[in-house]
Amino acid sequence: MKIEFAQSGQSSLGVEWEIALVDKQTRDLRPVAEDVLRGVHELHGELDPDEEHPHVKQELLLNTIEIVTGVCSTVAEAKDQLRYNLGAVREVTDPMGVDLYCAGSHPFAPPKLQQVTDKERYAKLIDRTQWWGQQMVIYGVHVHVGLDRCAKALPVVDGLINYQPHFQALSASSPFWGGEDTGYASQRALMFQQLPTAGIPYHFDTWAAYEGYVADMLHTGVIDDISEIRWDVRPVPRFGTVEMRIPDGMSSLKDVGAIAALTQCLVDDMSTTLDNGGSIPVMPPWYRVENKWRAARYGMEAIIILDAAGNEMLVTEHLEQELNRLEPVARKLGCADELADVERIIRGGAGYQWQREIAAANAGDLRAIVADNVARMHSV
Repeated sequence: MKIEFAQSGQSSLGVEWEIALVDKQTRDLRPVAEDVLRGVHELHGELDPDEEHPHVKQELLLNTIEIVTGVCSTVAEAKDQLRYNLGAVREVTDPMGVDLYCAGSHPFAPPKLQQVTDKERYAKLIDRTQWWGQQMVIYGVHVHVGLDRCAKALPVVDGLINYQPHFQALSASSPFWGGEDTGYASQRALMFQQLPTAGIPYHFDTWAAYEGYVADMLHTGVIDDISEIRWDVRPVPRFGTVEMRIPDGMSSLKDVGAIAALTQCLVDDMSTTLDNGGSIPVMPPWYRVENKWRAARYGMEAIIILDAAGNEMLVTEHLEQELNRLEPVARKLGCADELADVERIIRGGAGYQWQREIAAANAGDLRAIVADNVARMHSV
């Protein structure tokens, strides 16, 4: 089959932010997404009754909405759009007694009790995946970056996977699951990869090989649509982008901006390398798998594998080296301030670290974690 890669501006940007709806009093999840979406739709007066809101979307669970940007040139522009639409959602949720929450997981909500959105594609997913699908009470941040030609897509996917542990460590915020400390920095990372076609992408030498893979998945009924390939990093042909889907949910707009800036800078740098006739290193698959596990388990304390030779380094030390290397790229793209926020995360700690600190300071009361997260959501 032939898969066309859409025209896209090099290093253009889009961000998707999955957000949970929690009760202001109990701090548990609330299955009121349909009411929230209806309210936001009514505020957006120019929409037709059956027209989907362009920036506030439905998700798998009724306790979840997703805020998405349009096509942006800079991270600052993306943050402005997210901020505006977050405010529009709060106009609806505040009177309902509902707060907004975002981390890789909710610390104590029972996964199997969460209501699924009444859509055929979601029902089919749950029916096929059974217990694993019923565990998907998870939230993430996705970043799209545009590429000016199709030939760059698969090398850039490989390149971003080399940074999987970096993104995972910075964003890891799901140590608790169903009220229990899992011992992992990101339970979400290992839970989500249990779904068919999720997890670490395969390496393809050519776009034709990728097209063959998609054709095989469609022919055998593994997927009904290319969007059901849910890799940690994937090409999105209809947008002309690569989509970086590694991070756990993040509660601060500054943190979301930092992840977006790091993604945009890395993709732009890789694109320049390809334009100049260079190539992107491809890590052996066993190192890819190991790096993901190490970051999910140890977060900021992960010792990661850097290259095919097996050289290793503490993930935060390598991140600091990369931040220095990418400074000129960030200045060119206008995201130097947002890229600098990556170092702020390194200094201040990732979500899993402060979640455990808050739980310990509150005699294990996990509602305090939700309350703190909700407060962080306001400091955008």
